[in-house]
Amino acid sequence: MYGNIFSEDTASFFRSPVREIFKKVDLNSIYSFAGGYPSAETFPLEEIRKTMAEVIDRYGGKAFQYGATQGVPELREAVAARYGVPVERVQITSSSQQGIDVCTRVLVDPGDVVLTSNPSYLGALQSFCSYRADIRGVAHNDDLEAFRADYEKVIAQVKAEGKTVKFLYMIPDFQNPSGESLTLEERRMLVDLAARHGFLIIEDSPYRELRYEGEHIPTMYSLDPDRVIHLGSFSKIFAPGFRLGWALAHPDILDKIYVCKQSLDLCPPIFDQYVAAEFLSSGRLDENLVRTIALYKGKRDLLLGLLEEHMPAGVRWTHPEGGLFLFLTMPEGFDAVKFYDRALDAGVAYVAGEFFHPDRSGKNTMRLNFSFMSPERITEGVRLLAALLCAEISDIQ
Repeated sequence: MYGNIFSEDTASFFRSPVREIFKKVDLNSIYSFAGGYPSAETFPLEEIRKTMAEVIDRYGGKAFQYGATQGVPELREAVAARYGVPVERVQITSSSQQGIDVCTRVLVDPGDVVLTSNPSYLGALQSFCSYRADIRGVAHNDDLEAFRADYEKVIAQVKAEGKTVKFLYMIPDFQNPSGESLTLEERRMLVDLAARHGFLIIEDSPYRELRYEGEHIPTMYSLDPDRVIHLGSFSKIFAPGFRLGWALAHPDILDKIYVCKQSLDLCPPIFDQYVAAEFLSSGRLDENLVRTIALYKGKRDLLLGLLEEHMPAGVRWTHPEGGLFLFLTMPEGFDAVKFYDRALDAGVAYVAGEFFHPDRSGKNTMRLNFSFMSPERITEGVRLLAALLCAEISDIQ
């Protein structure tokens, strides 16, 4: 009935398997390693209640009025001070996901090439596809020169096809889905590559402040603030329900985003911005981060120990230094998509790694989240998943 009504763009949309899980299943009724949900324990409810009251007392009706498209000055100034950038380089967004989407919207024409890691964040891939980008994924390589050569090869192929690389999308800190991080040398290499070949970098950093071990590594933005667009989010370090993020970029880029956002949401949610600004500038955010990091580090350590204890031979996994995820790789011949229904029927959920790969490889991989469930449910969930995997892997060997 509606076949001739929808735009051509809708043919490029694809459903998130994570969201489809949430539609069908009560996450509290199963052992869910599937989503990227923060733990509700990290939401500082009393501090938020106090901050909300302070915002209402201070701003009155202004806190519920329309505001500037760039974001309220108080939050832009707080973000600028926290990350050491001029305020004119700060744009507040309605979530980091909107930052990804609006950057793609202002930079990509149908058929333009977007470079990314293989695997990469599913929500970003959805956005790129919706604007009919040509996505080229490059797998990580620990050999820096081989890693550089892999990118050079893809770029050369793109140019041979008469296409244009518009940007490289990368999560350099505790990547979603793998949990891995780029070294400083790898970041410098990619920034140099972008400068030599004339494309931008979108540095997505929602997990950067959730580090549990190791030393902080400079952002790609700090290496070239005129070529890198840095996206941040309050979702993982404060509360996702506020739907607030930010973009740091050259003012010329932010001006295009500013005009684009006028047709999207007019302005980010005003009351939420004032609450976030007060929470950040008062020091409450950093105080809560200390508790959050301690909680998540304990859960990560627990999950790593359980995998070591229970997983069958032939299963490998990453060791994230921060963030919310790690990545499992099963033996060749294992299909995580086909295995999913069996696992869910038994009461455990994950996300198949194939969905994160632009080339639909990674059939024998899966992403596990460790932030959402309690330690007790993580323990029981790993035992159940491991038992199911033992049976499945023995069948294919």
